[in-house]
Amino acid sequence: MLNTIFLVLGLILSTSGVILIYDARSITKKMFGFGDQNEATAGLKIVGFIMSIIGSLLIYFNI
Repeated sequence: MLNTIFLVLGLILSTSGVILIYDARSITKKMFGFGDQNEATAGLKIVGFIMSIIGSLLIYFNI
């Protein structure tokens, strides 16, 4: 049961991380002003990358 929970959590984290990396520019256009869009885009891409790594590690070590 615990393995299934970690597997689903890893899948959700990996998927949301990839979505953050792909859609970072459009998310920042909706949420932030024009002055800080580049910094916010870079920040969202970094957060998405870390989330993808954590989710992938959860899936990998869920054997």
